[in-house]
Amino acid sequence: MKRLILSMAALLLLITSIRGQQGLAVHGDFEINSQFYNPDSIIDAKQPPQKIAANIYGYITLRYNNFTAGLRYETYQNALLGYDQRYNGQGIAHRFIQYADTFVTVTLGNFYEQFGNGLVLRTYENRALGFDNALDGARLLLHPAPGIYLKALIGHQRYYWTDGPGVVRGVDGEININQALNIDWKTGITLGGSFVSRFQSDDNPVYILPQNVAAFAGRLNINRGFFNLNAEYAYKINDPSADNFYIYKDGSALYVSMSYASRGLGIILSANRYDNFSFRSDRNATGNDLLINSLPTIVPTHAYALENIYPYAVQPQGEMGISGEIFYRFRRKSLLGGRYGTLISLNFIRINNIDKTPRFDGTGYASRFLVPGKDIFYQEMGLKLEKKFSPHFKLKAKYVNLVYNKDFVQGLVGYGTVWANIGIIDLTWKINSHHALRSELQTLQSHQDLGNWIMGFVEYSISPHWYFTIMEQYNYNNTHINQPVNYYTGAITYVQGGTRLSIGYGRQREGIVCVGGVCRNVPASNGLIFNFSTTF
Repeated sequence: MKRLILSMAALLLLITSIRGQQGLAVHGDFEINSQFYNPDSIIDAKQPPQKIAANIYGYITLRYNNFTAGLRYETYQNALLGYDQRYNGQGIAHRFIQYADTFVTVTLGNFYEQFGNGLVLRTYENRALGFDNALDGARLLLHPAPGIYLKALIGHQRYYWTDGPGVVRGVDGEININQALNIDWKTGITLGGSFVSRFQSDDNPVYILPQNVAAFAGRLNINRGFFNLNAEYAYKINDPSADNFYIYKDGSALYVSMSYASRGLGIILSANRYDNFSFRSDRNATGNDLLINSLPTIVPTHAYALENIYPYAVQPQGEMGISGEIFYRFRRKSLLGGRYGTLISLNFIRINNIDKTPRFDGTGYASRFLVPGKDIFYQEMGLKLEKKFSPHFKLKAKYVNLVYNKDFVQGLVGYGTVWANIGIIDLTWKINSHHALRSELQTLQSHQDLGNWIMGFVEYSISPHWYFTIMEQYNYNNTHINQPVNYYTGAITYVQGGTRLSIGYGRQREGIVCVGGVCRNVPASNGLIFNFSTTF
């Protein structure tokens, strides 16, 4: 508490001292997420002893000429269910000061950074996941010449209200060939490379562990006209950890993405292969704790509720996948386009484990680089249609065939593989310039796990301030529950400029929430939900 008071006093003193000076800019945001919990035996929702929980964040930044300073205050009274209860408490979770001009940027304190696609380093905050792996230390960014960008950093990672034991060091460089050589090519080429290392003392009484673990990455981006290629490969020396059961095996990661778009046609292709590539600043950490990197997923973020019953979590210890999407927009006034045009897309995703042959020399296993394993982790085949029938009426329809290995993806036992068919219809009726009605009808059909679902959603909006929503998810033929279950939710939302207020009530099903391949468990709950946010 003393540290909190001193930090806030220092910030107020800084604001007061430069308040009247020209060039000062003050920005920030404030957010409250709170819930009152009711017990509900039908969905096995528990009521915590405190009954009400709240996650609260306040962030403020000051910018004066080339200097920027900021801090974020957080309080968890207590943390919402599904968030790690080690967040309980309050304090200054993020503070920094920064100087920046056209040549150099220097940051002291907490900061977020990403090298390339994040294979060897990505620090970020995601409040929906309760995830924050910010670095606390120093960062230097240099722009010495056109097209050349250099980065260097060192620090400890955030570990709830303290820092992790490992020290993270990294450098990154990127060169845009066209800008650096001042040449006007039709083809743009950018090259980049990264080096990241972690130091952690060896205090293990059983194993002799490497104290310095290094990871290297190289990346390439090529664009020409409507074509773009992004590829990155990373390599990490042996890093015995809780994730890989302390084997002495090197790790590798490959991510490739290609896209083409022209005259209504679009093609997106992606592939990845991750092998023993968990990278943390504490070798003994598990879950989402102290992750240095973030492995990109080739599974897109799904927008609809029933698609997210089976979300995909990246498997850093071994996965190999491909994905492709092709879409075509039929022109207006054509036979299939109609008066306003029609968009149709097809997509396919398949992710397997990697081929592994056991070894007994301390490395755990050997794997062939371009050979996938026999087990399917995730497979998705989908068809999507978007059609505008009039200035006031629009339709989106989607079908998904899903194969989901719940045991492997969620680290469970006894659930096996789920086969499901998902259908979605999304209708929007723009009544007039201020009033609109949007509705969704979704169904998920499966003979495994939770059985069948049907969902209805209605949102009535009065632009630009009011939104009224009702959602009903109905689960039936569930072999784990002897009766159908309704998961109902209703909410009223008011928006004014940068301020948003929402009050709702309903049931939340048990499951996992994933963003970008990183997930957290969400317990079943029943109760009143209050959300407030504002920016200035």
